[in-house]
Amino acid sequence: MNKPFFCHPNAICESNTIGYGTRIMAFSHIMPNAKIGAGCNICDGVFIENDVSVGDDVTIKCGVQLWDGLRIESGVFVGPNATFTNNLMPHSNVNSDEYLKTIIESGAFIGANATILPGVRIGTNAIIGAGSVILKDVPAFAKVAGNPAKIIGYNTDSKINDFIDKSITKELDYTEEKHHQKVLGECYLERLPKFSDMRGSLTPLNLKNDFPFEPKRIFFVYGVDKTFSRGEHAHRNCKQFLVAVSGSLSVILDDAHTRIEISLNEPNLGLYIAPMIWGVQYKFSQDAVLMVVCSEEYDNDDYIRVYKDFNASVKA
Repeated sequence: MNKPFFCHPNAICESNTIGYGTRIMAFSHIMPNAKIGAGCNICDGVFIENDVSVGDDVTIKCGVQLWDGLRIESGVFVGPNATFTNNLMPHSNVNSDEYLKTIIESGAFIGANATILPGVRIGTNAIIGAGSVILKDVPAFAKVAGNPAKIIGYNTDSKINDFIDKSITKELDYTEEKHHQKVLGECYLERLPKFSDMRGSLTPLNLKNDFPFEPKRIFFVYGVDKTFSRGEHAHRNCKQFLVAVSGSLSVILDDAHTRIEISLNEPNLGLYIAPMIWGVQYKFSQDAVLMVVCSEEYDNDDYIRVYKDFNASVKA
């Protein structure tokens, strides 16, 4: 028989669904239909409503209220006095039949006094800065802060440009062989040809020879605020080749084991992204224009848009 959970004498625990080894401290109140996983730490003064589920090994610090519709996955840390909401237009003495669902994915960190609006998803291992106000979904591994919260960085294992072979930065012309450097799995950076004189510079691209695949679709991304991100998906089959034809941006590549950050800031530097790599683009400069060349025509079924699904597909 499992060892019972601990409930402080000054706490109220009406739920029968409390996991092994969970500790509920003084002046907390757990309502009858709430579901709490194993190994959790529910600190002083926490209130948990009925339609709430909390995964394993979650820490809820003092002064937090978890309202109906909230789903917290395993390994999440919720800092003191973080505020969750479940109704965009609440009215006194008017109850809703169903509240907006807010999902906090595994490993996320929510700083003290952060405010989370209803209906958002905070991605795996995301970091929410103290006092932040979350109005929209937060990507997996993103670091956000501010009111309203903006992306200020990503949790990565390295910034590849800090360690890149210096020869990749030199200009090439057609008299030299192509130079590319692998950065993650089959993904690589490639130096494209460049011709320069007093009139300016030119980088030509032959569709059949200068791409690692035969292009079937090209689109451009521009006008992106530097505090927002693009991408946030993986492709099952489509291959991509990225070039910052103007300005600069950063690209996150993730193979479900390692995450790296790459800067694209020259129109003759290309990045090849293989299938089944999670990609995010952010830190767009004001003049940034990103060209994306694709090996396949648009197919919605080729996209994996939820990081948990991508992670599961890789591990499967």
